[in-house]
Amino acid sequence: MPPSSQRHGADIAFLHTAAIHIDTFDALGAEIAPELKLTHVVREDLLAAAEKAGHATPGLVLKTREALLALADGGASTVVCTCSTLGAVAEAANAEAAVPILRIDRPMADLAVLQGHRIGIAACVPATVPNTEALIAESARAVARDFELETFLFDDIWTAFREGRLDDYYQGIAARIADIARRVDVLVLAQASMAPAAALCHNLPIPVLSSPRIGFEAAARLANQVKTMRRNAR
Repeated sequence: MPPSSQRHGADIAFLHTAAIHIDTFDALGAEIAPELKLTHVVREDLLAAAEKAGHATPGLVLKTREALLALADGGASTVVCTCSTLGAVAEAANAEAAVPILRIDRPMADLAVLQGHRIGIAACVPATVPNTEALIAESARAVARDFELETFLFDDIWTAFREGRLDDYYQGIAARIADIARRVDVLVLAQASMAPAAALCHNLPIPVLSSPRIGFEAAARLANQVKTMRRNAR
């Protein structure tokens, strides 16, 4: 599937690998930054390829880069990749774009390393794990924080998401979180699709961080900064 070259003129352009994220980020946009125009491109083929290979192959990196740069060239003030499996690819593409390209989980990782020494990562897609582990390490190094990392893989629950059984998916994640909460100081949910599970967790002794809200707030700030710069340059 070739990237779109059409000019969309949105303030924030999202690249998703699951259509479910459109409603999530539209709702966040309406709540947090209703003045910003959003657009979405869904590329399920990118995540499917990453799952099949177990990592981001050179061909997958190229396709993801092309999709992100096409959104940047379409007039966006900020581009956001909501797939944590492809987050490192998004940040690499940032160097080639005229506007910021943000991986949705970077702001979450930056916050996590400030909230605890023992950091847990919960993930449902195995290919996401090394990317999130590297992300946490990068965020910790940036602020000179020592940390311990423990990863919890819930890959047996991913089938429920793939089959559209979202209640089972969220409830399954929430049950696992309750079992592991006392083993870490802060827990990050590695995939944006996991975010609704956090609302099902009550009376936990630790913070559970998910990327959509934290990432959207960062994207909105970037988009407004770019819009201000553009206005001042006229």
